[in-house]
Amino acid sequence: MGDADREDRHAEAADAARRLLVRRIVAAGGLADPAWRAAFEQVPRHLFVPEYFTPRPGGYERLTGDDPDPRRRARWLAGAYEDVPLVTHVRDGRLISSSSQPSLMASMAEALRVGDGQTVLEIGAGTGYNAALLAHRLGDDAVTTVDLDPVITDAARAHLATVGAAPAVVTGDGALGHPDRAPYDRIVATCELPSVPPAWLRQCRPGGRILAPFAGGLILLTVTGPDRAEGRFLRTSAYFVPLRGPAAARRPDPGPEERAAGAPVRRSGTPPEVLEDSLFRFLLTLRAGPLEVGWDSGDRGVAVAAPDGSSARADGNGTVLPAGPRDLWAIVESAHDLWQEASRPTRDRYGLSVRDGRQWTWLDDPDGPHTWAVPAA
Repeated sequence: MGDADREDRHAEAADAARRLLVRRIVAAGGLADPAWRAAFEQVPRHLFVPEYFTPRPGGYERLTGDDPDPRRRARWLAGAYEDVPLVTHVRDGRLISSSSQPSLMASMAEALRVGDGQTVLEIGAGTGYNAALLAHRLGDDAVTTVDLDPVITDAARAHLATVGAAPAVVTGDGALGHPDRAPYDRIVATCELPSVPPAWLRQCRPGGRILAPFAGGLILLTVTGPDRAEGRFLRTSAYFVPLRGPAAARRPDPGPEERAAGAPVRRSGTPPEVLEDSLFRFLLTLRAGPLEVGWDSGDRGVAVAAPDGSSARADGNGTVLPAGPRDLWAIVESAHDLWQEASRPTRDRYGLSVRDGRQWTWLDDPDGPHTWAVPAA
């Protein structure tokens, strides 16, 4: 078989895999907008992930489109069109950048509700694939994508060029936005936020929308002024690489809680297994901030730890040992009481408000009894 024949078969396989991916997203209720469906049908994802890494014990396995082994090349192409996120940059064993799950990208694209003639700022260029989808929908001139890492932006430009797309790709601190091309009608982030950057509010037109990952969910804000925005979370979960850069740094929050930490061993009626529920974990993250959770199968116990040095361990018999500036298990207990009282609320009952320099999350009502301050950057 000649090179031309191999290339034709490769292109046919890629087209078939892309059509199948789109059909699956549509069958699951996504891509109802024909314009977005056309973008996903016509923008080839595999050209944006010429290499990616799949998890394996002890690290990652690298798959590439130029692997001399045809079986590994076939694995690479098939993986590029699976409905999963793909790790694209690893540095010192740490995930730096990825290509998001296509069905989640489709949900985010439709939630933006963009219209012809509108402009979009994307925070987190990644592979350039999302910018290509946006450019297909709105045109190159309408799209700006920003990333802190020049290695990532250089790669994104190269990938975009392979499909003939040329949105503005900017190397810079995403938390500062990109004022040179403001104002924008929409801002979408593909990285987890510690808080809503004030620069985004100033660079988004009144009535515009900001969609961003926050606390393991997706917050959709409507901007009502240079220092004001409000909105609710979408129902879906979302886990992204954190926003990086000096302007994104979040101040630790060791604020006072229900009781002083460092207390002696005590008893609790809140079972450790409640932390297995993703909806409860969402409420707990809004309430306590980001937590690391580890399990001990020996005594059905769980350990939680926060960036400020607080930690707690609870075993299956109800014994709790807290440590550090906050009693994290007291926060777990308080959140669990609210979760049960509010009938285990889904993510779309929560929201986030920004008013005159303050930010807070809330359940049901931004001015109601259940609100939690978002620490300022």
